[in-house]
Amino acid sequence: MSAEAFTAEESETGRRLFAAEWRFLTAAASVAALPAAAGVEIAFAGRSNVGKSSLINALTGRHALARTSHTPGRTQELIFFAAGGPLTLVDMPGYGYAAAPKAKVAAWTGLIRAYLRGRRNLARVYVLIDARHGLKPADTEVLDLLDEAAVSYEIVLTKSDEVKATALAATIAGVGAAVRKRPAAYPDVLATSTRSGAGIGELRAAVARLLAEKT
Repeated sequence: MSAEAFTAEESETGRRLFAAEWRFLTAAASVAALPAAAGVEIAFAGRSNVGKSSLINALTGRHALARTSHTPGRTQELIFFAAGGPLTLVDMPGYGYAAAPKAKVAAWTGLIRAYLRGRRNLARVYVLIDARHGLKPADTEVLDLLDEAAVSYEIVLTKSDEVKATALAATIAGVGAAVRKRPAAYPDVLATSTRSGAGIGELRAAVARLLAEKT
């Protein structure tokens, strides 16, 4: 579900890339704990319970690589995954969870800001948006931060199987129109479902294309 088209070679490269043996690398709760910047990093951001961990698991074909939880705010650190190649995946703390203690939210926000502004090998942030709800104020705040930090980002809709085709098309069009006005946004919107597998191959191909551009 995207205006973006991928070649058969890109799709196969993406499949092979994520078929590698992905493993947990490290977790960082502070800037000092971040691993040395090397290779190419892509990060996954989104509101709490939008499905970041589930998407990482679906991409890598590993059911329990990233820890999933029905408890919002469970991921409290930057979680790094690697497979021995040039690419590193980063699962970012969920945002927009009002019930978390204010001090904890402030710490997460500070860590995320520092990471986005100072990570020289961060190639793109995939911002996950629930297809059932579209962009929320908490999302636009993060997009503002990404624009300010001049970090390339692309919108990935999650849970697209829970939305009727006409409503999904309208959400894709609306979100696409909103982000195309933003300076750091990649113009295409990808719609995915970890339950049906829709869009997973396209996202793998998108990452493979990005990696080819950066290496």
